[in-house]
Amino acid sequence: MMNRRSFLEAGTGAAMTVLSSAQLNGMPLLKSTGDIALLREILTTLHPGLYRYSSPKKIEAGLQKLEREWMAHPDLATRYLNLSRFLSMIQCGHSYANFFNQSRKVSSQLFDPPVPTRLPFAFKWIQRKMVGTQDQSGTGLLKRGTVIKTVNGVPVSTILDNLMPYVRADGSNDAKRRALLSVGGSEDIQTFDVFYGLIYGPPEKTGYHRLLVREPEAKHDVRIDVAAITMAQRQSYFKRPDKDGTEPIWEWTLRPDNIAVLTMDNWAMFDSKWKWEAWLNERLDSLTGAKGLIVDIRENEGGNSCGDVILSRLAAKPVAMPLSRRLVRYRKVPEHLNQYLDTWDDGFRDWGDKLRPYDGQFFEQVDIAYNPVVEPKGPRINVPMAVLIGPQNSSATFQFALKCRLSGLGKLIGETTGGNLRGINGGYFFATLPDSGIEFDVALVGYYPDGPMPRDAGLDPDIKVSLTAEDIAQGNDRQMAAAANYLLNQ
Repeated sequence: MMNRRSFLEAGTGAAMTVLSSAQLNGMPLLKSTGDIALLREILTTLHPGLYRYSSPKKIEAGLQKLEREWMAHPDLATRYLNLSRFLSMIQCGHSYANFFNQSRKVSSQLFDPPVPTRLPFAFKWIQRKMVGTQDQSGTGLLKRGTVIKTVNGVPVSTILDNLMPYVRADGSNDAKRRALLSVGGSEDIQTFDVFYGLIYGPPEKTGYHRLLVREPEAKHDVRIDVAAITMAQRQSYFKRPDKDGTEPIWEWTLRPDNIAVLTMDNWAMFDSKWKWEAWLNERLDSLTGAKGLIVDIRENEGGNSCGDVILSRLAAKPVAMPLSRRLVRYRKVPEHLNQYLDTWDDGFRDWGDKLRPYDGQFFEQVDIAYNPVVEPKGPRINVPMAVLIGPQNSSATFQFALKCRLSGLGKLIGETTGGNLRGINGGYFFATLPDSGIEFDVALVGYYPDGPMPRDAGLDPDIKVSLTAEDIAQGNDRQMAAAANYLLNQ
């Protein structure tokens, strides 16, 4: 999750003023005022990927529907849900009503209700199965690998279908949406908890969630009742490293088979006091004579381009990457919008001579190279590398996986990434809608392939290995085993 204090390095950029989508299509424009009028102007003026997956006509129809719902249901929770559902139709993984950027008042009302709603267990979606990974109920009834079939009488597949339309992702990458709807320890506020709580509310009267489950190796389903938990109780089970401190947040281990494993669950190092680059280079220096290196980024959405340090140590010569256009839609933010837009870099408000005309809809950034080269740097590491990937990889980690594929410097093992081969959007304003007080992140720069448009999908692994409920129950990491097997046979 990206917030005002740490932003994903999906890119930087800005865009040009254009006609509204309604004017472009001859549709009647509602005489709107307030939040939705502001939302419309911000998106149609600034967002570089607004029409990457949707037509102007479809976006305007969505805005008009949102405005009708906004006026008909003015309570904060319903407005937040309706805004989230509309923003998800843009199919931009970086444009959403960010949980971490809401005001304290909005956050407390929406995400931490006085009556607990959270399910008392962590879990992972394996396709459409909800598989428990940690019992947080205090009862011991939810063994690791338990398959939850219904919650309060509702099939979990129905719950998944009802929550998916509210979740951010790039394009049609539903694997990313399911990953975000899993409950793990990556964030203090879980996507599933937010939308499940707002849509389904607390369990009826008793305060207990009623579950139908199948325990590992059991032949029959059983019914159990477990108490709903609060946000503080959820957070107490997830002890994450302090990414703003001076201590390492990544793990480095050397296996008995002489393979090094580097686990990197977070690359948001923007404000970190930890000298991560020096730490990483010291460990890479130790690889002389090793059988290989496994880089595990399966739970990592992105952040800084930390993986470039690894690639530069593996490269024997410069490796050019394919062209990628950085396209934006305005030169200067209209002055009356600035009061609603916060950012870490006021250069986003006026790009000056950093842009050149590209076509009738976009400008192109000229101050940043758009065909990056992996340059060798430091003593070369002559060991094979395997990279464990999955649907969480959608920003800097998606780009790292793509560089590994294109350069041939790393074998990708696991499951298809998040992100999208058609490109992603980055560079952000944090926009606040004044009437409701709801904040949403709006992307400012679009990364577009230079050439034919690729398919609407994430990046597939070189070696596909999918996890199962049985793997979770037994503690088997078949993806890690596959990576080690690959390296030992090089």
